Amino acid sequence: MALLGKLLKKGIKIRESLEQDFSSPIDLQKSELKKLLIAARHTSFGKFYYFDTILNGFKLEDNNTFYNFYKSNVPIFTYDEIHDKWWKRTLDGEKNICWPGKVKYFALSSGTSGSSSKYIPVTTDMVKSIQKTSVRQLLTLSKYDLPEDFFGKGTLMIGGSTDLKYNGKYYEGDLSGITTGNIPFWFQRFYKPGKKISRKSDWEEKLNEMVLNAEKWDIGIIAGVPAWAQILMEKILTHYNISNIHEIWPNFRIFVHGGVSFEPYKNGFEKLLGGELIYLETYLASEGFMAFKALPNSKSMHLVLNNGIFYEFIPFNEENFDETGQLKNNPETLKIDDIEEGRDYALLLSTNAGTWRYLIGDVIRFVSKENSEIVIVGRTKHFLSLCGEHLSMDNMNKAIQLTAQDLNINIKEFTVVGEPCDSLFAHRWYIGTNDMVDKSLLKLTLDAHLKRLNDDYCVERKAALKEIFIDLLPADIFYGWMKSQGKAGGQHKFPRVLAGDKLISWESFISEIKTA
Repeated sequence: MALLGKLLKKGIKIRESLEQDFSSPIDLQKSELKKLLIAARHTSFGKFYYFDTILNGFKLEDNNTFYNFYKSNVPIFTYDEIHDKWWKRTLDGEKNICWPGKVKYFALSSGTSGSSSKYIPVTTDMVKSIQKTSVRQLLTLSKYDLPEDFFGKGTLMIGGSTDLKYNGKYYEGDLSGITTGNIPFWFQRFYKPGKKISRKSDWEEKLNEMVLNAEKWDIGIIAGVPAWAQILMEKILTHYNISNIHEIWPNFRIFVHGGVSFEPYKNGFEKLLGGELIYLETYLASEGFMAFKALPNSKSMHLVLNNGIFYEFIPFNEENFDETGQLKNNPETLKIDDIEEGRDYALLLSTNAGTWRYLIGDVIRFVSKENSEIVIVGRTKHFLSLCGEHLSMDNMNKAIQLTAQDLNINIKEFTVVGEPCDSLFAHRWYIGTNDMVDKSLLKLTLDAHLKRLNDDYCVERKAALKEIFIDLLPADIFYGWMKSQGKAGGQHKFPRVLAGDKLISWESFISEIKTA
C-alpha cells in the first residue's frame, strides 16, 4: 500500500473521476442511461417496455427526447410493484429478466417504517461499480494531510456476515457482507477483522472476537454504521481498561459512515476518542453506491453520475406525495439538468442491477447543481405530518444533536411515533440514553429546537399538535429490539419513525421488558 500512498499524495485520479470533472451532468447521465438500455434491451423487461424504441430517442441531439421516450414507456415502480411483476421471477432462478444473466446475490434491505425486509438484486456489474466508486472515494484522501505510511494501516469494516445464506438459487445477506466477500485481492491484507471473523453471523460473537483481536491490529480507518461502531469502541475501552480508542489504535484517523445521519451520534462518539478524526460520509445503499464526500470541510456528498446508475428526481411536495409519504399518481419527474438547488427530491433509480425507475425511498437536496453535491434529508415515509407539522428526519436528527449538546448527555438512539391526544395529536419520542437527565428539561429543550428548526411545527404546536411525550429508555433496549427483529449489526439502522407492524412489535417489546 506504500505505492498507493505515494499516488494519493500526488492526487492521482482514475478515468471516471476525470470524466465527471470535465463533463456536464446531463451528458454523463444521458450516456449512462443509454448504456443501461443497450445492455438490457434483450431482457424480458427490456422487450416488454420497448427499450429498442426508447433508444431511438438518443439519436436526436437535444436533451429532452430521450427522457420523454423513457418515462412514457417505463412506469415508476415501488418495491412491491417491481418485485411482484419482475424480481420475483429472478428470485425463482429465471435468467435475463431485468438484467442480462442470472442474479447471484440478493441484498436484504430493511423495509420502511412499517414493512418487512426487501430482496434487492445485486449483479456482478453492480459489485464492480461499487468497487470503482470505493476507489474513487479512496483517491480523494489526497486532499487531506496524511503521511504516506498511513495507507499501510488496517481498515476495519464493521459489516454484515460474509457467510451468505444459499437456498440453491441465490445467495442472500447484507450488502456489506456481499461486497466484503468480493473485496479486491490487493486490499485483503489490510482488511480487518479478516475472513474468519467476518463469516460469523452472530453479532455479539463477532463483536467479542473483534474486541479480543483489537490489540493485535493497527487500525487507520473504520467503516460502518455509527451505532455499531460506537458499541464496538465502548466494548474495547471496557475490556482493555483504557480511556479512549486512540490508546489502542493511535493511527486511527478516518471514520467512514453512511446509512444514517452521523450528527445525533457525534457527541457521544467523540467522547471515546483521544484525537481528531476525518469523517467521510458515503451514500451506499443496497441499490448502489450513489455518492460520497469528496471535499474536506464539506457537509455534502458528490453524486456519482457515470457508474451504472441513472437518476430521476421527484419534487418531494404535496402535489406528488400524500400525507403518509405515499407517491401519488402521475407525479412530476425531472432529470438532473432540471433540478433546483435547495429543493427536496425523492430519488428514482435505474441501475445495472436491474432496477428501473425504482423509488428508493430516500429524499435528497442539491446544495450545488453545478458540482452535483447533495445532502440526504430523510426518507419519504420517515417523517411526521399528522396535522401539517411536516417534521423531517433532518429536523429530528438536528434537534436531537442540539439537545444532547445543551444537556451534555449521550443520546445513542431515538425514534418518534405519532399518536392521538384527546381529539387532536401528539408526538411520542423514545430516547435511548444511559445518562441521568431531567425528563421535563429534555422535553422543553427538544421542543424548543424543533420549533426553531421547523416553522410548520412551531405553528402546529400552538394548534393541533397538542403535546409531545418523552419516554427515556436504556440504549440497550433499542439494540435488543433490533436483535429480536434479526437486524443486529451490519447495515441495519433503527427506524427514526415507527408505524404499522414495526410499531406494534416495538410497543410489545417494551411492554414485555417493563413487566418482566
